[in-house]
Amino acid sequence: MSSRIVIAGAGGQLGGFLRSLAGGKDRDVLALTSSQWDITDPAAAERVVARGDVVINCAAYTDVDGAESDEAGAYAVNATGPENMARACARAGARFIHVSTDYVFDGDFGGAPPHPYEPSDQPAPQSVYGRSKLAGEEAALAALPDAVIVRTAWVYTGGDGKDFVAVMRRLAAGDGPVRVVDDQVGSPTYVGDLAAALLQVADDHVPGPILHAANEGAVSRFEQTRAIFSECGADPA
Repeated sequence: MSSRIVIAGAGGQLGGFLRSLAGGKDRDVLALTSSQWDITDPAAAERVVARGDVVINCAAYTDVDGAESDEAGAYAVNATGPENMARACARAGARFIHVSTDYVFDGDFGGAPPHPYEPSDQPAPQSVYGRSKLAGEEAALAALPDAVIVRTAWVYTGGDGKDFVAVMRRLAAGDGPVRVVDDQVGSPTYVGDLAAALLQVADDHVPGPILHAANEGAVSRFEQTRAIFSECGADPA
């Protein structure tokens, strides 16, 4: 019998897409939103996780700016939550896949041109959000050394939503000036590709402890915005 896929954070953009993709392959899927599974409650994890499950954690506190004034909230979701799930998986004999972020790095390439980070590169988070996500990685691996951490970057849906691409599309339809930075470089990653990669990690038992999963190529936020405006038929100048 195939393993049950348990998705935490099914109400978010990644979790929702993963739920649709996993459910379309005749799988046994349990997809829970944050209101259905409080990942900060260790007892809740014990109730949800069963032997043989593959738990994929898409739940996260993603408000990067808000985390600066809500450090406790960010750490509760991004650090304590993964630890609770990893401990429950360890006790139940389940597998755990945890989604993390490029914010665990500082973006400083020492004067060299920007290049893709490797899983073995030393993290150096510069924000509360990044530090909380790194703490979650470390806590999950301490509780379950066989856990798999999947770091990604600049996830977008291509539709309506709150991600960068969706926001820029809405701004492209307006008349006002739009200002974006040109010193942030990353790899925009389509949510469908990331969801497919997570299922591949689950299906193929891809080992960790840390994997990087992002679309190929890199752009600055400025270059990305120009491309979005051009696609929308707006003046990118």
